[in-house]
Amino acid sequence: MTSTPSAGSAAFSTIRIRTSAVVFCGSEVALIRRDREGSTLYTTIGGNVEGAEPLPEALRRELAEELNLDLDQADGGELLWVLDQRVSRPGPTPPPRKLHLIYRFHVSPAVRETLAAEEFDAQADGSYELGTIEWIDYRETAALPLFPPIGPALAALDSPHAQVLDAALAAVTDENYSWI
Repeated sequence: MTSTPSAGSAAFSTIRIRTSAVVFCGSEVALIRRDREGSTLYTTIGGNVEGAEPLPEALRRELAEELNLDLDQADGGELLWVLDQRVSRPGPTPPPRKLHLIYRFHVSPAVRETLAAEEFDAQADGSYELGTIEWIDYRETAALPLFPPIGPALAALDSPHAQVLDAALAAVTDENYSWI
């Protein structure tokens, strides 16, 4: 016997993986600021893993595309946090469940000078959304509208190199997050 899923059960039935990074230069971290009508949103540098793409290659590709960073010029690369996202979003498509894999890298001031200042995010209609790369003191990220919402965890680090004992952050759900 087969059953037809109800309209609500399609939400989160697909799992996507987003790989991203907090890239430090001293005590500052690179974030993308996206100014939208009526709001500003910050995001980590990164994006969705494509098809069967290996995770390290997806991360390398995203950092090159968005920040113009060659990972051979950076130190680190350890997995810092994993965040499980189950958040409804505007639009007709059922939202996917998304696992965010957030890595940490460090760059020198000389490398930072070579990195991108803007990021162009391709949209479904063929246009681009402009993002501005901002370097922000990591201790000031708790109050930012940052997605994935890692600001409080990031700001709580004792130092940019602090060891993280538990990589699992609390899940992001409709009960604790509103889509911006």
